[in-house]
Amino acid sequence: MLVAEAMQSDVVTVRPDDTVARAVVVLADAHVSGVAVVDSRGRLAGALSSSDLLIAEAEASSPEARERLFRDTPVEEIMTRNPLTISPEATVKEAARQMLYADVHRLFVLLDDRLVGVISRSDAAQVLATSR
Repeated sequence: MLVAEAMQSDVVTVRPDDTVARAVVVLADAHVSGVAVVDSRGRLAGALSSSDLLIAEAEASSPEARERLFRDTPVEEIMTRNPLTISPEATVKEAARQMLYADVHRLFVLLDDRLVGVISRSDAAQVLATSR
């Protein structure tokens, strides 16, 4: 099966200049653990995951620093740059292999440098577990 058949095409996104607080709301509202960060032209600029948020919060040295992190810090300061991507024409098996080797939970799907979807470990596992 191809990634195009298993991916989620409704990708949850935030902007690089969104605050961390805004990103947390987006993650919570969408019930996801990671989002694509897209620039004003819709190009993939990075990814923000719950792990990125936990690391940034752990590095804040005081309650005031944590408050500033959420209130004043733009997503681009804590996002993962150059997230892993895959083509919609790749196989789900290849996507699963890439996620396993890179120890990531999702790959963003690009077609001609345009974000068209996301495939997660659970998407891949469902396909692989139910295929013959």
